Amino acid sequence: MDYAGLYGKQKDYSKYEQRFRDLGLEHEKIFGQRTEMLFSAAGRTELGGNHTDHNLGRVLASAIDLDTIAAVHANTDNTVVFHSRGFKPVVIDISDLAPVERERETTASLIRGIAASVINRGGRSGGFSANVASSVLAGSGLSSSASVEVLIGTVFNELFNGGRFSTTEIAIMGQEAENNYFGKPCGLMDQIACANGGIVGIDFKNAAVPVITPVDSDFASYGYTLVIVNTGGSHADLTADYASIPAEMKSVAAFFSKPCLGELDCSLFYENIHEVRAFLQNDRAVLRAMHFYEENLRVDAMIGALKAGDFNAYLDVVRECGKSSAMFLQNLYSPSAPNEQGLSVALAASEHFLGRNGACRLQGGGFAGTIQAYVSIDAVGEYSQKMEGIFGEGCCTAVGVRRLPALGIRTI
Repeated sequence: MDYAGLYGKQKDYSKYEQRFRDLGLEHEKIFGQRTEMLFSAAGRTELGGNHTDHNLGRVLASAIDLDTIAAVHANTDNTVVFHSRGFKPVVIDISDLAPVERERETTASLIRGIAASVINRGGRSGGFSANVASSVLAGSGLSSSASVEVLIGTVFNELFNGGRFSTTEIAIMGQEAENNYFGKPCGLMDQIACANGGIVGIDFKNAAVPVITPVDSDFASYGYTLVIVNTGGSHADLTADYASIPAEMKSVAAFFSKPCLGELDCSLFYENIHEVRAFLQNDRAVLRAMHFYEENLRVDAMIGALKAGDFNAYLDVVRECGKSSAMFLQNLYSPSAPNEQGLSVALAASEHFLGRNGACRLQGGGFAGTIQAYVSIDAVGEYSQKMEGIFGEGCCTAVGVRRLPALGIRTI
């Protein structure tokens, strides 16, 4: 196992070796059979491109050194047995690949949906038994669900299809399963980042064939660690807030008879802002469109800075991304609950602590949840202590860039 490719350059990989060894022993205990293959699929973090993918924009994302792993053996029938630590075992027959209503919003729906996507692409599916463990904490904003989807797709790909499907195809299978079987209208950024490994720029101009630009960079080489801060807060009542962002962006595009902003030239938008404002009577929609166009340019600037090895320029753009989310995208807190502003508190406290020796921005959907901060390696402990003093013990997760894609290693 290439532990450096999975978890970065370290002096001691013994804890990772033990983690996989324990998983294999657990597999034999649960199923009475040896592990045929070991699998790993990364979590991910969004680095730039806040709320641009759903309007065919550009994003920058990274696979991280937290992952979902599995010990697996193939079954002789079409039964999938999925043991995930902390959850009830899932046992399903995938002979019938039609969506099952009672399975919506469950792991079973993802397994069935991904198997269907494999078959629809001319591949083979089959039964397998897996025991699974994850270091990608649920609710951390690091895409634990996409990591599981990519893991399942990689199992089908390696066990039954000889690795014929690309990481991008596996990502799309995960999205299809989440959209059509699980019942969540997600985009594709999470799955692509989890599947591909490393830092990637993704252009969704053609949603069916996104353009992926690998960026060979590692924050640790510049003396920085990326820290994810979970500010807490419930997402239960935020569905309308999330939905308003793509809807308002698309309302601007609709003024020009376009389905989304990615198909509307930005110069045409800027030349007609007066008319758009008068027609929509919604300045927030106009500001969110401005964020979309400028955020796409910032993604390009971030990629350029990393490729040039200019990390200070990269951090400058990170700060601009954060300001745009706050001022124009306006997703730091729900307008229905202005007294709950954990994200704003985290950003303000981070800026006070970091000054110019780092940067911070909102991560992901917003309104509640997580921020990310670039912290010098020697200051991570102090920074985490200060954040935990505000948001509680365990709120900080330090992550590194994972170089390798989702993979399977044969053991027998």
